[in-house]
Amino acid sequence: MSITFPEHTDAQTTSSTPPRQDITGVVLAGGRSRRMGGEDKGLVRIDGRPMIDHIICALGPQVGPLLINANRNLGAYRRFGYPVIPDNMGDFYGPLAGMASALQVMETAYLLTVPCDSPLLPANLAKTLYGALQARQAEISVAHDGVRMQPVFALLRRNLLPDLLTYLAAGGRRIDTWYLRHRLVSVELPERADTFFNINTHRERRLLERKLMEPK
Repeated sequence: MSITFPEHTDAQTTSSTPPRQDITGVVLAGGRSRRMGGEDKGLVRIDGRPMIDHIICALGPQVGPLLINANRNLGAYRRFGYPVIPDNMGDFYGPLAGMASALQVMETAYLLTVPCDSPLLPANLAKTLYGALQARQAEISVAHDGVRMQPVFALLRRNLLPDLLTYLAAGGRRIDTWYLRHRLVSVELPERADTFFNINTHRERRLLERKLMEPK
């Protein structure tokens, strides 16, 4: 099978109002956090609040239903008031397993995925990805930082679930390889360079906290 690399488009050319109630959001918090010493990154505090709290506040207004994908500390995550779903296919299989688990339980046409360790989520993420998906008649729309694709910031169609389950059952784990099996568009989000700043270490957490304290 030949592989076609994704079309790349500018966020400014893909403005479209997304149907919120047709989009389920999922925060992917199912990783092992090895570089964080095993500490659950979604629960690590930034500016006095768990990282996932920052993300929920930014993601919630952009979607209808909201889910949290986690494989440990399920009680702590449930306190945020949203359904918590563990990976249905093994533990710690990576973000694709979290996406598949969300696709299996949701009832909307689209799934918007974000990681638990990037607390500077933009308020126009759903609008930007949805606009590109519709404009290009794509199956998956992925954010791009101007240098590389950011694959866990993505909007997927629900009908991709059977193929994703087949891919995972065959041992597939690489998110970029699975994406390239489908009609894919990447969208540049140039207006906020810090959108994709993710926290993998305590040093990065301290850097972000200092940044948040800087005068606007």
